[in-house]
Amino acid sequence: MRRFSAELLDRLAQEYALGTLHGGARRRFETLMRESAEVARAAAAWQQRLTRLAGSVPPIEPSSALWAGLQDQLFGAPAPSRKKRAWPWAAWGLPSLGGALAGAVLCVLVLQSQPQWLGRETVAADTLPASYVGLLADAAGTPSLLASATRQGRLLHVKLLQPLQVPAGQVARLYALPGDGRAPFAVGVVPASGKAALPLPDSAEHLFARVPRLGVRLEPAAPASPLPAPAAGNFAISGPCVKMW
Repeated sequence: MRRFSAELLDRLAQEYALGTLHGGARRRFETLMRESAEVARAAAAWQQRLTRLAGSVPPIEPSSALWAGLQDQLFGAPAPSRKKRAWPWAAWGLPSLGGALAGAVLCVLVLQSQPQWLGRETVAADTLPASYVGLLADAAGTPSLLASATRQGRLLHVKLLQPLQVPAGQVARLYALPGDGRAPFAVGVVPASGKAALPLPDSAEHLFARVPRLGVRLEPAAPASPLPAPAAGNFAISGPCVKMW
């Protein structure tokens, strides 16, 4: 695969995200995105920047004259001797239609810059995406739970490697154990067996950047009062949380 300088790769990724890279050059760049995680990350970074820029621009309400002129250019003025045709979107209103189209374009940009939301990260076939991974074991050292989240993802995927013995009326709650003096914080409830995807309140990068360990504590499903933060020895299973990049 051809190697690019950092400056050239950044410029190509910028032009690709802006849509100014055309024809064969765009097709070759898309091939490189499928083959190289470095190229894919550069393109995703520029798409994310443009998405944030689009979100920071306040909406501007076009004037009625502008919409009328646009309607005339697109559909033509109605003939005076013919009854005005009722377009299917007439009840919705052209400004609303324009807003919906703008929203659809923004959705495409967001999904392109955040493919992990649909499980579509673009990386080379033999390369793992940048992720946080935790492997929790019981007191005997037997691996019990595998947890992973892509670096900018908002889902933590957990897989039980062996069933958890969860008494009736209790749940197995996963905690993050920061290494900077902060108290442990709850991530979510994991199943006793099988797999689950736990929604995260923020990106994995924001939540786990300074979290070296994870732990699962058995707790009452509906406690009468808020439970205290767990201590180091109160976990049924625990283990390291590491960066995979």
